[in-house]
Amino acid sequence: MLASLTTPLLGIVDTAVVGHLPDPRFIGGVAVGSLIFSFLFWGFGFLRMGTTGFTAQAYGAGDRAELRAALLRPLALALGFGLVIIALQSPLRGLALWAIDASPAVSGEAAVYFDIRVWTAPAALVNFTLFGWLLGVQRARTALVLQIVLNGINIVLDLVFVLGFGWGVAGVAWATLAAEAGAAVLGIAVVWRHLGRRLERGDLERLLDRGRLLALFRVNIDIFLRTMCLLLASGAFTAQSAGLGDVVLAGNAILLKLQTVIAHGLDGLAHALEILAGSAYGARNRRRFRQAIAVCGLWALGAALLLSAVFAAAGTPIIAIFTDIASVRASAESYLWWIVLSPVVSVWSFLLDGIFIGATRTAAMRNAAFLSLGCFLAASWALVPLLGNHGLWLSFTLYMAARAITLGLWYPALERSADGPAAAQGQER
Repeated sequence: MLASLTTPLLGIVDTAVVGHLPDPRFIGGVAVGSLIFSFLFWGFGFLRMGTTGFTAQAYGAGDRAELRAALLRPLALALGFGLVIIALQSPLRGLALWAIDASPAVSGEAAVYFDIRVWTAPAALVNFTLFGWLLGVQRARTALVLQIVLNGINIVLDLVFVLGFGWGVAGVAWATLAAEAGAAVLGIAVVWRHLGRRLERGDLERLLDRGRLLALFRVNIDIFLRTMCLLLASGAFTAQSAGLGDVVLAGNAILLKLQTVIAHGLDGLAHALEILAGSAYGARNRRRFRQAIAVCGLWALGAALLLSAVFAAAGTPIIAIFTDIASVRASAESYLWWIVLSPVVSVWSFLLDGIFIGATRTAAMRNAAFLSLGCFLAASWALVPLLGNHGLWLSFTLYMAARAITLGLWYPALERSADGPAAAQGQER
C-alpha cells in the first residue's frame, strides 16, 4: 500500500504547483497532458500486471528459471514499445488533443507537456515491468524504495522547476522525465544484482518457449483491452468535464487526484492479492487462495472506510492545497461528496482485479471491462444532460460498481479452478 500510495503524490504535486499559477489553464493543461500519458503508458499496464501474475505463480511453484524468464520477456517488450511511442509522437499528440477537444489555451499547455514527457516512454514502461516483477517475488520493500526514489525526485524537481525557475507546465514534464529515467537505471541495477549470479545456460531456451510466449501474448492482449476500457472511461470523463467549461474541468481534475489517492491506496491491497493469491494459485492451494482473499478483503474494507472518513472530514482544506483560484475551489467543493462515497463503492472492484490478475484469468477481466465501459457511457449519455456535473460523477460511481458486479459473476469459476492446472499454462476464453 505504501509503494502504491507514493504514485498519486506525484500527480498531486504536479497539480498543486501549477494550481498556484494565476490561470486555470495550467491545471487543465497538466490534467489533459497527464490523461494522454495515462492512455499511452497505462495502455501498456499489462507489462506490470501480467509480469506480477506470471512471476507470482512461478514463485509459488518454486520455478526459478521461469522467474528469470518472467522478467526478461516483458522487459524486452517494454523497451520496444517505448521506442515505438517516441517514433509516433507527432500523430499521437495530434490525435489525442483532437479527441479531448479542450479550449485552445488548455490544449496549448497540454502540447508543451506532451512534447517533453513523451521521451520518458522507454523508462516508464521499464519501470512498470520492474515493479511488477518485484511484487511477484514478494519484494515489496524494494518496490517501495524504487517508487519513493521516482516520486521523490519528481516532487523535488517539480518545486524547483515550476516554483523556483518559473518553467510552468514544461517544468512539470521535465521533472517527470528526470524521475522516470533515474528510477529505471536504479531498478535495473537492483534487479540485475538479484538475478545476475543466477543466469543459467537454459535461460534463452526458456525465454523463447513457444507455449509460454503464447500464454504471455494472450494475457497481455486481454489486459491491454481491459486497460483501454478503463482509460476510455477516464478519457470520456475528462472530455465531458472539458465540455462543461474550464472551471469545472479544473475542479474535476483536483477531485480526480483525490480519486487517484483512493485508487492507489486500495490498489495496494489489490497488489497484495496479486502476490498472495497468485502464489497460492501457482501452488494449486485452494485453502491458501481463499485465506488470502479473506484477509485482504477485511483490510480493504477498513481502508475504504478510513479513506471515506478522511475526505469527509478534511476534503475542503485538502482542495485548498491544490489551488488559490476561488472559482475552481468552489467547483471542486460542490462535488466533493462523490469522493467521500467512492472508496466504499470501488473497493470491491480493486480486490477482484487483484484476484484475477494474480491468477492470470484475464479473459474474464477483459469481458467485465467491456460491460462496465458500456454501463458508464450509457449512464453519462443519459445523466449529464439532466444533472450536469453531478450526472457525470453519478455515472462514474455506477461504473465503479459495475466493475465489481461483472467480475463477481466470474469469480465462482475462478475459485473452482484454484485446484486445477496453473493459469500460466493456459487461459479461459
